[in-house]
Amino acid sequence: MSASRDEAGRLEPRVGPVPEGEPESHPYHHPTAGWGAAKSVSRFMVREGVLADGPRAILRMNHENGGFDCPGCAWPDDNKGLHLDICENGIKHVTWEMTRKRVGREFFAAHSVTELSGWSDYALENQGRLTEPMVYDPGTDHYVPISWKDAFALVGRTLRELDSPDQASFYTSGRLGNEATFLYQLMARELGTNNLPDCSNMCHEASGRALRASLGTGKGTVDLKDWEATDALFLLGVNAASNAPRMLTALAAAYRRGAQVVHINPLVEAAATRTIIPHDFRSMATCHSTPTSTLNLQPRIGGDLALLRGMAKAILEQATSDPKALDREFIDRHTTGFEKYRALCEATPWAEIEKQTEISRPDILKAARIYREADRSIVSWCLGISQHEHGVDTVREIVNLLLLRGNLGREGAGPSPVRGHSNVQGNRTCGIDHRPGPEFLDRLAEVCEIEPPREHGLDTVGTIQAMHRGEVKVFVGMGGNFALAAPDTPYTHEALRNCDLTVQVSTKLNRSHLVHGRRALILPCLGRTEKDRQRAGVQSTSVEDSMSMVHLSVGMRRPASPHLLSEPAVIAGMARAALPDSATPWQWYIEDYDRIRDTMAQVLDGFEDFNRRVRLPLGFRIKQPARELVFRTPSGRAEFSTAPLPDVVPAPGTLALGTLRSHDQWNTTIYSDNDRYRGIRRLRTLVFMNQDDMRERGLSKFDPVDITSTAKDGTRRHLNGYLAVPHDIPRGCAAGYMPEMNVLCAIGDYSTQSDQPIMKHVKVTIHPAA
Repeated sequence: MSASRDEAGRLEPRVGPVPEGEPESHPYHHPTAGWGAAKSVSRFMVREGVLADGPRAILRMNHENGGFDCPGCAWPDDNKGLHLDICENGIKHVTWEMTRKRVGREFFAAHSVTELSGWSDYALENQGRLTEPMVYDPGTDHYVPISWKDAFALVGRTLRELDSPDQASFYTSGRLGNEATFLYQLMARELGTNNLPDCSNMCHEASGRALRASLGTGKGTVDLKDWEATDALFLLGVNAASNAPRMLTALAAAYRRGAQVVHINPLVEAAATRTIIPHDFRSMATCHSTPTSTLNLQPRIGGDLALLRGMAKAILEQATSDPKALDREFIDRHTTGFEKYRALCEATPWAEIEKQTEISRPDILKAARIYREADRSIVSWCLGISQHEHGVDTVREIVNLLLLRGNLGREGAGPSPVRGHSNVQGNRTCGIDHRPGPEFLDRLAEVCEIEPPREHGLDTVGTIQAMHRGEVKVFVGMGGNFALAAPDTPYTHEALRNCDLTVQVSTKLNRSHLVHGRRALILPCLGRTEKDRQRAGVQSTSVEDSMSMVHLSVGMRRPASPHLLSEPAVIAGMARAALPDSATPWQWYIEDYDRIRDTMAQVLDGFEDFNRRVRLPLGFRIKQPARELVFRTPSGRAEFSTAPLPDVVPAPGTLALGTLRSHDQWNTTIYSDNDRYRGIRRLRTLVFMNQDDMRERGLSKFDPVDITSTAKDGTRRHLNGYLAVPHDIPRGCAAGYMPEMNVLCAIGDYSTQSDQPIMKHVKVTIHPAA
């Protein structure tokens, strides 16, 4: 069995299921989605025992009237009211939550934490839904039942006994709804801390910081209608078929209407080839596929900034003979720093651009020509851009390119980050921010009558380091699987075990319940598919998608257990116990979530008249000032940036490794050991490599290899016995699956620009296994 080992040689458990049969790797030449997705979904629903209930729930997903929002990705709902606005991974996510399997007191009585720690993460989650609160008993090494009252009392007592509120940290995953998010940050700030790390600290922190610096907003400016109107789409570092499958509909539609679609990624992912949209019944019946790209470029890992600089350089060179290549009126009226940026581009040699990108000048000019000839362009990106040392500079370079041709503030144009989890953007909007702005804190203080702390708190990396030092003693996780998602797995596990108390609010058993503090609680909550019945009746919650649309979600199914509480109710219970003298009406809020929304409307910019507007068809869009050409930057204009090109060429003998998800995976949840779109079956402990790099190391397909990463501080981390798989990837690059490969990313290897772990650019050496 392949596994990872840390510096001390300790074995890390497997993540996926135990494969049955030999691994396989074959090139994938079929369309994305289509019948392949339909077959995969059917098999999955049969396995989870929801073949009857699953389709009924799925037909209500993403509906504006009484439906629930997909708990998967943050892609917007179709603005035409499409009744089958669903995808393979969304269906799997929902049916995984709807499973009939249960994890109650009998299960925990039968299995110790030590035993469960040896199970794969797939096996843990596959046991089913958690049914009642549990507390860890160190005397028996088992979780045992605890009442909600006693669980809240334990949390409250522990928080009150801390020497400082900054000895607690409150983590949020991207699925937490807006109302719960607002209560969560209110509790933390009323306690007196801004220690509010979230999954954005590991994914799109760079995007927010870059957009804020360039445009004065931390979000993209486009919506789905803009995607339908644009002439050219540029997608960087995005694996749409797995991470945001509903985007395939937009890509196919763009191609059909004659728009240019350019994919820029070290790997040519299946989404960059062709697709059959499942709700296009004619195409399904005839197996007729639609291309989803007009050009594919494969820069080396980290070479995107240089590629964008090359496109800008080509546009500026063209402008010497064709003034229409630039939008000088837009540049002069709405931007600052253009002349310095032009000088930087002119001074950057083409030879250096080609060296850093591993792409020829003629191919870069192809992309530049598409951009120049398009009247309206959108540039979209995901973690392949942000999880780098220079992620902020790269996103700012995207904005530079857009500004050259005035691709901002008009239909069909602008920046469009692709957020991952369903409400990760809403979490930040509603107050989960370890570096809150003074305006937000002032409104929170006035409306909620508290004195929020003004000092910056800890982000994800800072929290892990502080737990490791013993400075953070209480860790509360609202959803997610922090122990598995974070970098430097052994270090993170040591940090969590160093806590006095860890609290995990979850729907299913996962690694974070087994890697715990001296005391530990598992608090089970409702899923998004389930009815949340409070005193005023069945409640709805809201979420914000990646294009700033806010809409309601209403669960429809009977809860998996009568002992489950909603996430807002769990937060309110902890808050009442930790803040016994609080004037905040925690229970009153839980009786009717409209009351939470009324308070949010007074605190949050853009949420005015919240309760009425969120009940409109498809909800409402939060206004983005930069979309109206209002720039909340120091200059009051959109600001060009002038970052130097980073040297991303690997040193001799080393490779740049990026972590990625398989197709049959959602974040840390592994559905199987297959990766259909990359042609992999029964294998996760692999490393994708360029064939020339394999030949140079004397490797053939499926040869076992040892992978060693070297951190900034010189320490090394190892993965042993992984299998080498040839793949279409630039020389000097490699890739493999997270979370298994998170062990290679040292806790100190985070971006100095965004503080994000550098998951997409780990320096490694790969040798035949010893």
